[in-house]
Amino acid sequence: LKDISKGDPIIEIPYRMALDLGRESADPTLPATAFLQKYCAWRSGADVPPGDRDRGDYFDMLPPFLSDDCLGSTDFFSDSALDMLQSPMVKEETLERKKLVKLRYERDIESMTQMSSNLYQWDGEAATEDHLLWASWIITSRVLTVQGPPESSFSNRLLIPLIDMCNHSRKSPHILTGRAMPGGLLKVVAGVDVKAGDAIDICYGGGVEGNDRFIQDYGFLDSSPEAYKIVAKKLLGKGRSIAKMTAAEQEVELQSLKATTLEEDETLLGNCSEIDERAALGYRIGMKHAIRRLRG
Repeated sequence: LKDISKGDPIIEIPYRMALDLGRESADPTLPATAFLQKYCAWRSGADVPPGDRDRGDYFDMLPPFLSDDCLGSTDFFSDSALDMLQSPMVKEETLERKKLVKLRYERDIESMTQMSSNLYQWDGEAATEDHLLWASWIITSRVLTVQGPPESSFSNRLLIPLIDMCNHSRKSPHILTGRAMPGGLLKVVAGVDVKAGDAIDICYGGGVEGNDRFIQDYGFLDSSPEAYKIVAKKLLGKGRSIAKMTAAEQEVELQSLKATTLEEDETLLGNCSEIDERAALGYRIGMKHAIRRLRG
């Protein structure tokens, strides 16, 4: 261990070691399909392209299928847990993402498993729709969007070993930099002096995303009050937000949160043991506190 000065790299990963899943898009199921094929080939011990032969150690470090890490994401919530969010906005988006997964699976994976017994094999059986749902969550939660060469206006989706294992802190001063291009280096650069032994965190979502995104995309809730305040401002029509809501949408969300009181929610949380239900209760409790604070 050693001290690192502000402006020096903390982590440097050559671009060739990253898994490049193509250009940025709004649909995570396409890169998830490519990732799942590579992951299944690794699990089954099948022959893989030369560029993928050394990825086993990285794949082995990813959150396993249906582990606690992914079960905190709304993609894996039961119907009752989705309702417990008291957020029609989050529930609707979650169900739409599941529809995308279903359509992608039927179109691109199910047909391939019927044509070949070597493709998309998971422990000797054909990969299921749930495996693609897990792969899509891996993409959403871990992929970093990185600019291409200077002459290009495109950005690529990369899975970057070590860098994608950094935990989240909204207060992290450290900077992600680099380009998705041959010979490129992908770095976490120190935003302040770092002492030997200090934890290295990065800020997920660029510091502008709230817990409506965290519970969907990452599978956990940011404990920072700001993470709830961002969403509460959106519901109350205060401040600036990238994702604008209509007055009708705001009213639906606010009325849904009135279905129970804070005291009732906290009692329920104390008696709840299911991962998804505890996450849903934690979200709505945090939202009610944030709205109460904003309203004074």
